[in-house]
Amino acid sequence: MALLARSDIERALRRLGELALQHGESVELLAVGGAAMVLAFDARLATHDVDAVTLQPESAPLVRRLVQQVAAELSWPADWLNDGAKGFLMGWRDGGVIYAAPGIVVHCPVPAQLLAMKLAAWRDDVDIQDASCLLRALVSAPSGQQETVWATIEPFVVPSQMLKARYAFLDLWESIYGND
Repeated sequence: MALLARSDIERALRRLGELALQHGESVELLAVGGAAMVLAFDARLATHDVDAVTLQPESAPLVRRLVQQVAAELSWPADWLNDGAKGFLMGWRDGGVIYAAPGIVVHCPVPAQLLAMKLAAWRDDVDIQDASCLLRALVSAPSGQQETVWATIEPFVVPSQMLKARYAFLDLWESIYGND
């Protein structure tokens, strides 16, 4: 599948909302990963898919069916919207609505939580640009802030990924700000 630009994502989400309304429902999602970086931060031009979690678990089966219908209509893969990143989601703190249309509202976690997820999933070649953007959004003046910033990120790190995330954070910090 080709990369999804903002306009592609918004078109698909708008259609998802229209379909939900046809079923007398409204969809509420939490977008993470590349889609959040595109929609909330303009940090990149496109992403491979939309990582999102349904905030109304009881509507998840309907959402999955509607996502498949949107995929068929747009000739996209069935997993264009998927919850594959949910394993890196530790609770969530609302960072605001990043997309809304009739029948659909899409939220984004706070930057510290998005960064925690990037650090826990750390893939050097894939995550460094997004993580750098998020770290810069959290840091006003780097001097002496390394541990304070980590303390805002740490509660959102899945415990089994804590060590990996901590090392990724330290490497990222050093690459941006040098040794603290």
